[in-house]
Amino acid sequence: MRKRRNADQITRMLAEFDKELAKGFTVHDICRKAGICETTYYRWRQKFDPQALAGDAERRCKALESEVERLKKLAVELMLDKQLLQDVAQKKW
Repeated sequence: MRKRRNADQITRMLAEFDKELAKGFTVHDICRKAGICETTYYRWRQKFDPQALAGDAERRCKALESEVERLKKLAVELMLDKQLLQDVAQKKW
């Protein structure tokens, strides 16, 4: 029978798994004890592990910073274009 677990339960289980891994158990032993397959364990690690989430947050932060820089450059270019057009419009022909 398939049992669904929420994110809090999974993070608690991963913390317990870390403790057992530190004691010298293997991933196979831990998964058998918990009643999950190794694929599920590694998928949970990838999705819910706090260290992995920190790495994802760091990557996302860097991506957002580069996007902000790009948008700032666009804003400066638009302000220069606007100023140029205003200067041309003020001159009398």
